[in-house]
Formats: sequence, C-alpha cells, structure tokens
Amino acid sequence: MGNDEKGGCTNDSSETIEIVELAEIGENQEVGEIAENEEQEVIGEEQEQKVIAENEEQEVADEVEKSGEAQEHTDTLKTNNLNDLEIETRQNSKGHTYNKKSKTLKKILVRTMVSIITVILLLFINLMGVVTIINYGPSETVRDLFVDSVMESSAGKILATSFFSDEKIAEIRAVNSVVSSSEVTDSNLIAVSQTAIEAQANVKPIEIKDIVSSTYKGKMAIVHDPSRVTVGVSGNYGGSNSGKTVKEIAQSYNAVIAVNGGGFEDEGGVGNGGTPTGIVISEGKLKYGSLTTLYEVIGFDKENVLVVGRMTGKQALDRGIRDALCFGPILIVNGTSVTINGSGSGVNPRTAIGQRADGAILLLVIDGRQANTMGATYSDIVDVMLEYGAVNAANLDGGSSTVLYDNGEYINNNSSINGPRNIPTSIIVR
Repeated sequence: MGNDEKGGCTNDSSETIEIVELAEIGENQEVGEIAENEEQEVIGEEQEQKVIAENEEQEVADEVEKSGEAQEHTDTLKTNNLNDLEIETRQNSKGHTYNKKSKTLKKILVRTMVSIITVILLLFINLMGVVTIINYGPSETVRDLFVDSVMESSAGKILATSFFSDEKIAEIRAVNSVVSSSEVTDSNLIAVSQTAIEAQANVKPIEIKDIVSSTYKGKMAIVHDPSRVTVGVSGNYGGSNSGKTVKEIAQSYNAVIAVNGGGFEDEGGVGNGGTPTGIVISEGKLKYGSLTTLYEVIGFDKENVLVVGRMTGKQALDRGIRDALCFGPILIVNGTSVTINGSGSGVNPRTAIGQRADGAILLLVIDGRQANTMGATYSDIVDVMLEYGAVNAANLDGGSSTVLYDNGEYINNNSSINGPRNIPTSIIVR
C-alpha cells in the first residue's frame, strides 16, 4: 500500500511541472508576441517618422530650390541691372568724353582762328602803316616805284587806289613809263644762219644761263634754232573755257622749253586764263582777235624772224606771221631800245622774249616779290637783253604768271601762292 501512495505522488508533480512549463511557454509566447508587436509598432513609428522626416526634408529641399531659383533670378536681375548700369555708365562716359573732346576741339579751333585773324589784322595794320609811310613819306622816288609796282598787278592795285585818285596815279606813272615806238621789225637785220644752227646743235642747241643782280635773280634760255620756237595755245577761248598751265601746254605740244606768253582777262587776279587779250595766231591761223584792230604784236614770221610792232590782224597775216600773241611794251626795235622815262615801270617778276642778229631766241624770266629777288623794271630787262645781243625784244605777261619750264619741271621760283597759273598762250620750244 505504501508503494501505491508513492507512485501516486510522483505522477501529480510531473503533470504540475508540465502545466507550469506550458503556462510559462504560453506566457513567453505572449510576451514575445507583445514584444514583437511593440517592436513592430516601434518600427512603424520609426518608418512613419522617417517618411515624415523625408517629406519634411523634401519640402525643405523644395523650399531651398525655390529659394535658390528666386535668388538666382534675383541675382540675374541684379546682374542685368548692373550690366545695364555699366553700359549706361560707359555710354554716358563716352558721351561725356566725346562732348569734352568736342568742346576742347572747338576751343582750339576758336583760339586758332582768333590767333590767325589777329596775325592777319596785325600784318594788315603794319602793311598799311608801311604803305602809308611810302605813299606819303619824304621820298617821291620810292613812292612812284611802289605805285608803279602795285598797279602792274591785278590784285595789288588797291594799295595805290586806296590812297590816290586816278589822276594822281596817272601822274605818278608818267614819271616811270615806256614811250611806244611806231617802228616795226626790219627782217633784214636778222640773218638766220643754218650753218651756225647746225654747228651749235652738235654742241648745245639750248643754253640756260643764270641772271643775277643786286635786286633780282632769273634765268635766260638761249635757243639757237628759231624755227623750234612757236606759240602754244591752251585750246578754245572764251565762255566757260579755262586756260592751262605752261607745263600742260608744253606737254600737249611735246615741247622741251616753255615760258608764259600773252595777257588774258584777269579781273581781281582771279581769272581762269581762258580769254586772251589781243590777238592770237597759231600755225598761220587767227585763233583770237580781229583783223581790223590795231595790236602790239609779238610773233614769228615764216622766215623765223621775231617780229615786234603795232599792226592789225590782217597786216600781221599779210606779213606772213605764223605765230603771234599780244602783251608789251615792246622794248627794243631794230637794235635800239625805246624811250624809257625813269625806270620805265615798277619792280615785278618779268618774262621777256628777244632775238639776236644770228637768229638765236632769248627767253628771259626774272623772279620777283620775294625776299631775295624783288623783281626787275623795264629798264632792267632792256639792259639784260642788250647785254645778250638782242636786236628786237618785248615784254611778255609777267607777275604771278612768270615761269620757265624745262624738260618736265619749272626751274624758276614762281611768285604765286597757288602755284603756276592757267593761261591762254605760251612761248614753246619743240
């Protein structure tokens, strides 16, 4: 019986242990589930927080992006505004600089013009002072020479006419004047030697000599063959036609030497050289002038004799004049100089033509109206021409027209500030 109780007690403990173990397992499972649920809840909350954080971060990023775009836009606007401001500033600066330069240039121009006008006025005042002293000074000889000199120029006449009446000027000029000769060239006094011409041609057919005096300088061209000397014309005359320079006329004829020739209409010293005064004959044809008018003719006949004297256009052609023009006065006729009162004229640039007994042609140019060469009087021209053996000689147009052309260039100093003038005729050597 004792064994049955012992046995019974052993079985109840095992069941109790099993129940306890099962209960513990159940509790553990329940605790595990609870823990697991709590863990899941924590994980869910963390995920939710993470999502919220991500959303917030995205929102912040979006805000930042928007803020950056806005800032970028603002910066762009600022940059554009700055660029516009810089461009405007530069333009304003350039405009200011241009205006400043323009104002400076205007000031310089104004000051320059004022200075030039002042100098001109001072020169004019001084000139008029000197002219007044000359015209009303103690020396009548100086006065007469001055009046004669300016009256021979186209533009300078005012320096005499502003001080004296026409009657007084005529009286002054009579003191220094040339008395016209009634003689005409005697062709028998000129013996053109072909033998001498040919002999000289082998040496020097054209010679150019320097002419020097205390008051003037110039050049003399000696052409040994008179047949080479003719009158060159600028073209058609009158109307709107203009003259040509000596160089242009010479080149149109293939000439090697040339000087200015006859006179032309030159009111106020601004003539265009397109209208001659007097007669013009070229290659035996009357180019300008009248058959019935009496002229002071300077030309060449068919025998190559220089003919000077007063004759009509018809008389000139009947005499066989092949080339001629007009100016004057005639200074030497048939070996004798004409009557000259005083110096015969004022002091000016001169051009003259003459011929020796052997037929050689003399072309004389005297520079004037310059510091180192004042110019020559008619008496001076006569002296030079007689020294070189002239039998006949005459004064050609002078003043600012005076030039000597030699093989492509001018070899004298022309007095015109505008250079060689346009003229209607030229004495040329081909």
